[in-house]
Amino acid sequence: MTLKALIFDVDGTLAETEEAHRAAFNRTFKEAGLGWHWSIEDYTSLLETTGGKERMRQHRNNLGLAHPDDAQIAELHRVKTTFYAKILDGGGLELRPGVADLIECAGSAGLRIAVATTTNRPNVDALCQCCWGCAADKVFDVIAAGDEVAAKKPAPDIFLLALKRLGLPATEAIAFEDSVNGLRSAHAAGLRTLITPSVYTAHQDFTLANWMLVDLTREQLPEALKF
Repeated sequence: MTLKALIFDVDGTLAETEEAHRAAFNRTFKEAGLGWHWSIEDYTSLLETTGGKERMRQHRNNLGLAHPDDAQIAELHRVKTTFYAKILDGGGLELRPGVADLIECAGSAGLRIAVATTTNRPNVDALCQCCWGCAADKVFDVIAAGDEVAAKKPAPDIFLLALKRLGLPATEAIAFEDSVNGLRSAHAAGLRTLITPSVYTAHQDFTLANWMLVDLTREQLPEALKF
């Protein structure tokens, strides 16, 4: 089978972003007067639920509350996205080892590069602006993000959307993930998957993965990615 595309998750895969997300959530909660504060332990548990709005709903439900309602959560998430972008504007976020080199080499070899993520498009752009100094569409050929699909990971929808936009079958692409929900999503879409566990996901079960590496530095890459 011919490899024609690489499809990347964003948070935890391209960069260790979750602490920036957690800080943005907590600032949002504080300014809204909610009385919520997510510790590292809280956030590790909440990451089992994919999507920022979904995590807030899960936390609300865990507390047995009716407030904030879903419309208010959507607004809170909009504010949180703004705070996240401001955090990244301040710098301090770096791509994980090997990511930039792999994407550059793959592009030079004629492969197409895509994103399949549950985060929203503004967050993808914020990360690319911080780490590459440009908008996401200058780095990636295809972007499937946020609320563009009916079901988020571990459902396969977002990877299937990326493949549709690439115009490729799953056999001609490799997915890159850091979480078990992402792995299940990619696997269900029929993709071979390479896992690089992040700080928040190192404890998860990655039995389904085709490869699992510490990072994407060249010396660790499987033969399929040596071009």
